[in-house]
Amino acid sequence: MATPGSSIAFIGFGEAACAFLEGWAVHDPARITAYDIKTDQADTRQTLLERYRQRGVTGCDTAAAVVAKADVVFSLVTADCAHAAARSAAPSLRAGALWFDCNSCAPDTKKAAAADIEAANARYVDIAVMAPVLPQRHRVPLLVSGPHTDDALAVLQALGMRPQPAGDTVGQASSIKMLRSVMVKGIEALCAECLIAARRAGVEDQVIASLNASATQRDVGAQASYNMERMIVHGIRRAAEMREVAVTVAALGLPADMATATAAWQDRIGQLGLDAGNDDLIPRLDHLSAMLRRLPSTQ
Repeated sequence: MATPGSSIAFIGFGEAACAFLEGWAVHDPARITAYDIKTDQADTRQTLLERYRQRGVTGCDTAAAVVAKADVVFSLVTADCAHAAARSAAPSLRAGALWFDCNSCAPDTKKAAAADIEAANARYVDIAVMAPVLPQRHRVPLLVSGPHTDDALAVLQALGMRPQPAGDTVGQASSIKMLRSVMVKGIEALCAECLIAARRAGVEDQVIASLNASATQRDVGAQASYNMERMIVHGIRRAAEMREVAVTVAALGLPADMATATAAWQDRIGQLGLDAGNDDLIPRLDHLSAMLRRLPSTQ
């Protein structure tokens, strides 16, 4: 069980890792190690090193070094790097170490990663993070599945986290997350296509009013502004997730048209590299529209 004396490692030290660490105020950061692939790149290395320093964690230069003495490893990378991260770290894991794969991947991707981790005599756990990590930080809802679910629940609960069991098979937690994302990220993409086009046509007020007339929950304009911010800030990562969603849907024998189109929109907006700015829909739409005009029409 994780205690204040347990050694915890992070592979990937972005928003999610920092949010978890901030929530674990009682856990000694000196016993936490971290490795992020961005330290391998000259233009991002100093940013990551400063992030380690500010949070009091020990930064490592390789995945092998970061996991060598860890009791628990949180893998928090992008979906397209999740299996590679597991494969590269597996030979250096301690026997019995818990590998928490918190990445948004297809069930088959997680099963492949699990095979690498289990072959190294470590314990793989499929974890799905079911909401944005901010502002909830370590209290964000988690789904946990796989043969080591009970052990994982004990560790996560000791860290003050909010895990729920999702089954004893790797892939069950990720299936729930992946298929939910068809709706959640798909709605974001629909908002982008609908409202950027409406703004260009000069009919955004009428379109939003019409949608509000049939809406049952949050104001459409406010929700759309939030959706745009999510895509601007996290579109590249969300696109990687949606490509894994497409794999998941296809593996179930269904066409993955919505997931594929959503990945394209998420990536298109994320790749613009914009500042999300203030929480104001119309300036966001104008900024996005102007930047999208610069792209080839095929994109």
